[in-house]
Amino acid sequence: MNAADLFGFTEQQISWFGLTFGLTAFMLYMLFIIGQIAYESKAGLFGTFVLFLVLALGMLGFVMKLLIQWIMDV
Repeated sequence: MNAADLFGFTEQQISWFGLTFGLTAFMLYMLFIIGQIAYESKAGLFGTFVLFLVLALGMLGFVMKLLIQWIMDV
């Protein structure tokens, strides 16, 4: 075991796990928060659509970046 390892995992493995699973869980939680905002504000169908469109657009860009990187590596 190397001194740089943490619980038998390398820094690269921990970073990969955090970026894939941790960030995915965080994004799902943010979608839940957007839904709660829409529900509590009684935004209606169009308002809910606008909230999800505007607030989730950044997440979509991040997911597309990962998808493009994956396609270019293959």
